[in-house]
Amino acid sequence: MAEEKDEGLSKEALRKKKRAQKLLAHALAIGNVEAQEAKTMAFSARAMVLATLPYQDPGDVPSFGRENGGYSLSIQPGWDDKNKVSLGYPYGTIPRLLLAWITTEAAYTKSRTLKLGESLTDFMRQLGLRPTGGHFGSITRLRSQMIRLFGARISCVYRGKDGFSMKHVNVAADAGLWWDPLQPDNTEKWHSGYIVLGYEFFQEIIARPVPLDLRVMQAIKQSPLALDIYAWLTYRMSYLKKETLIPWASLRLQFGSDYARPRAFKEHFLEQLRAVKMLYSHARFSTESERGLTLYPSRPQVLKVPQDNLL
Repeated sequence: MAEEKDEGLSKEALRKKKRAQKLLAHALAIGNVEAQEAKTMAFSARAMVLATLPYQDPGDVPSFGRENGGYSLSIQPGWDDKNKVSLGYPYGTIPRLLLAWITTEAAYTKSRTLKLGESLTDFMRQLGLRPTGGHFGSITRLRSQMIRLFGARISCVYRGKDGFSMKHVNVAADAGLWWDPLQPDNTEKWHSGYIVLGYEFFQEIIARPVPLDLRVMQAIKQSPLALDIYAWLTYRMSYLKKETLIPWASLRLQFGSDYARPRAFKEHFLEQLRAVKMLYSHARFSTESERGLTLYPSRPQVLKVPQDNLL
């Protein structure tokens, strides 16, 4: 009977239905078990929650930026001086999963130096990625995005009525990645790797990491926008005290500056917001206003953890 009903649906409607079913299954599996109890506590750097990385490759442009009120994030790609080529921008899901892993490791270990797994298979498992080879496989994409993320120059600017401040929050001050050049897709030939976090980025993590649930991130990882909305929404709810309307224009600057049409951004944003809501049921908001998204004080999806508990 269900299959007969599905036959009348368009491909897009069928895609949305299947995704909703998967998200519901994830929500039921998570249930009322807190992230701490399930040992799925993860963290994100506040600087990367307030403004985010690109969703698609910006291409050959000198810089990429996002804005959130008086705060702005700008990214410049690294440069390979020997070969005279840009390393490219980090974009999409993989660098977001990388940042969550890095932030979580640093928050717990209180160390700037992190070892990237015992093996490539082990590291990809921790990221929730299945190793696949080939030009478009997950191994190739992970290597590319690691180089892009670790090589990027990231700056945060705060502007207010009374002043201006800027700091560089480059993820890596030093990094090393090695694999067998003759068998780059062989997960057993990975010689591990390391990253020494940039000082300012490390301080940002230690001072105020944003708590997240890895189970939720894995459920919505197919959409980098959904990952960004989830992190931002639970962070915003951690301090929201009164009903607040956020204009669509502001949300587009924060999340969708790479959308050509405002309407296209709004439609995509609402679709991903509904997906996040299925897993973050405590979030209270209204999308009925034409002016913007209205948030109401809500319980954060993950309760804040005392810093002493991260040791």
